[in-house]
Amino acid sequence: MELQQMRYVVAVAETANFTRAAERCRVVQSALSHQIARLERELGARLFERTSRRVTLTPAGEAFLPAARQALDAAERARAEVAAASGELRGRLAIGAIPTVTAVDLPSALKSFHVRHPQVRITLRVGASDELAEQVRQGALDIAFLGLPPSVRPKDVRGLVLARGELVAVVAPGHPLADAAGVDLRRLADEVFVDFPAGTAARAQSDEAFAAAGVSREVAFEITNADLMARLVRLGLGIAMMPAAFVPELPGVHVVELRDPPTRVEHLIWTRPRPSPAAAAFLDVLNIPRDQGAVSGSA
Repeated sequence: MELQQMRYVVAVAETANFTRAAERCRVVQSALSHQIARLERELGARLFERTSRRVTLTPAGEAFLPAARQALDAAERARAEVAAASGELRGRLAIGAIPTVTAVDLPSALKSFHVRHPQVRITLRVGASDELAEQVRQGALDIAFLGLPPSVRPKDVRGLVLARGELVAVVAPGHPLADAAGVDLRRLADEVFVDFPAGTAARAQSDEAFAAAGVSREVAFEITNADLMARLVRLGLGIAMMPAAFVPELPGVHVVELRDPPTRVEHLIWTRPRPSPAAAAFLDVLNIPRDQGAVSGSA
C-alpha cells in the first residue's frame, strides 16, 4: 500500500469525481483509476461505488478513509519535522476556528505567520467547536479556536483558556427591546430566535442559560454563519444571542444587555503530546509558550 494510492482515494472521496480528483493530483485519470483499482485488489474490497452520475464511498471506503488521511498527515508531519531539524519550516498548518473568535485577531495572526514562514501552506476551516475539537484529536487540524460553555472542557488535547465573556441579545433597530437594559431571560422567552444549530457548543451556551432560568424559547432559524444570523436579525426575523466582544463586528444591530447572561469560554487547543513545527511557530506568533497548555484527559 503506497501513500500515493491513499492520496488518490482521499481526492476521489472529497471531490466525488475521478476526473476532478485526477486534476487535483495532477495525473491523468487512467493512472489514478489504475492505482485505486490496484489498491482495491490488494485490500480485497471495493472502496467506491461508481455510476454514470456519481461516485460514493462503500462501507469499506468509509472505514478506510480516516486511516488514509491519518497516514498522509503523519507522512507530511514527518517531512516537516525533518525540515525543521535542518532549520527550515515547511509543511502544512491546518487551523480550525469558530466563526465568532474574539480572543485573538486571527486574520492578522495568519498574516504575521505567513510573512515569517512563507513556505508553510496554511489552511483554515471554520466550524462548530465539537467538530473542530474532534478534528484536532484525529490530526486533521493542528490548532483550533473553540467557544464552549463554562461547564465543558475539550478532551484529549493540549490547550489553554484564552478568554471568558458574556453573551448579549442583539435585536433589529426599532425592536421594542432595542433601548432596554438589564433584561432577564424570562422577558426574552416569547421572542423568535436566530441561533446556531441544536447540539453545537455555541447553541448550548444559550440553551443551558434558558433552562437554568426555567423558560423555553423558539429557535426558528438555525444558522452556522454569524453574518447571516446578523442579517436575519437586522431584517426583524428574530433576535440572537451573541458574544458581547463579537457584536462590534456586526453593524446595524442593537445590543440588549442581559441580567444573569449566558457565558462562554474561548479555548485554544492543539495536538498532543506536542504541536507540529508549524503549529509551534504559530503559537510563537500568538506569544503563547508551546509548553504552557495543559493536557485535558478523557471524561
